[in-house]
Amino acid sequence: MLLGFIKSTQANAPKAKRLNPSRVRDHLANERTYLAWMRTAISLMGFGVVIVRLRAFHPPLLPNPGNGWKLGLLFAAVGLLAVLVSTKHYFTVRDDIDYDNYEPTDRWVLVFSLAIALLGAGVIYFIFSVPTNQIDLMVPE
Repeated sequence: MLLGFIKSTQANAPKAKRLNPSRVRDHLANERTYLAWMRTAISLMGFGVVIVRLRAFHPPLLPNPGNGWKLGLLFAAVGLLAVLVSTKHYFTVRDDIDYDNYEPTDRWVLVFSLAIALLGAGVIYFIFSVPTNQIDLMVPE
């Protein structure tokens, strides 16, 4: 009797793991999403460095270096924040997939969409706020 009970519980144990037949596919999709966020974060940080280093954002002939470095620093900070948030999100989703209770949230998508929209607006504002006589200094002849 006891041996039959042990065999029946052992037979039921693997079925608990088989509740989600696409578990491996879900984990691989989670990893692809994480890697996409990493590429985005690296791009944001790289673009921030480019903004700071470009001569167009602080012309060499002007005594004032301008405010381009602040915009570049914001891009780099948002990129770093994307690394931290996406890493936490990856592990949260991984655990949710393992426990078969994953529910997607819109919060981080909205937050980063708003952040990128604000940074893009900052770039557009900064480019159009530079006086035209400074733009003439930036164009190589």
